Amino acid sequence: MDKLFYERQLHAQGCKYVCGVDEVGRGPLAGPVVCAAVIMPEDDIIEGVDDSKKMTAKKREKLADLIKQKAIAWAICRVEPQVIDQINILQATRLCMKNAVEGLSVKPDFVLTDGNMTLDIDIAQKSIVKGDAQCYCIGAASIIAKVERDALMAEYAGVYPGYGFEKNVGYGTAAHIAAIKEKGLTPIHRRSFTKKWQ
Repeated sequence: MDKLFYERQLHAQGCKYVCGVDEVGRGPLAGPVVCAAVIMPEDDIIEGVDDSKKMTAKKREKLADLIKQKAIAWAICRVEPQVIDQINILQATRLCMKNAVEGLSVKPDFVLTDGNMTLDIDIAQKSIVKGDAQCYCIGAASIIAKVERDALMAEYAGVYPGYGFEKNVGYGTAAHIAAIKEKGLTPIHRRSFTKKWQ
């Protein structure tokens, strides 16, 4: 599979800056949703870029550093649990992706998003289901977003011990749910996701 298929097509149509966007953290019970937008150079391809969920943390961190070094532009945004509770996770993800795109130092000519997302931006766009595994620039975005969010949740593990955030990164594992039942919710829990334990 040619992971540069979409980028090559767009470059051939005259789009110089093609941006990939992805999110991490739509499903967890705690923590923000984090999105990254990346514009990668077309002539300096990093080997091994793929869906961030398919690789080890060590490999992700190594690739994230390389992506940030080589990118023409990159931006990371997050939307906090309180906003997720107010506007719902779908709208929070769309907002987060939009903010990441608008946070780039270079305005893209075209935006490729993972999943089935239409963003409220004034730039041509296309969403690709399983884009993080099929499209190079979306894969790059997924890696830097995941590394950012995992590091943040590891920090929260120190602030709110006993919930296992360093391991579960906020997802609803059995140990995490048991901790909620025993200790209650923290300020970073999504109230709309944890109603049954409130």
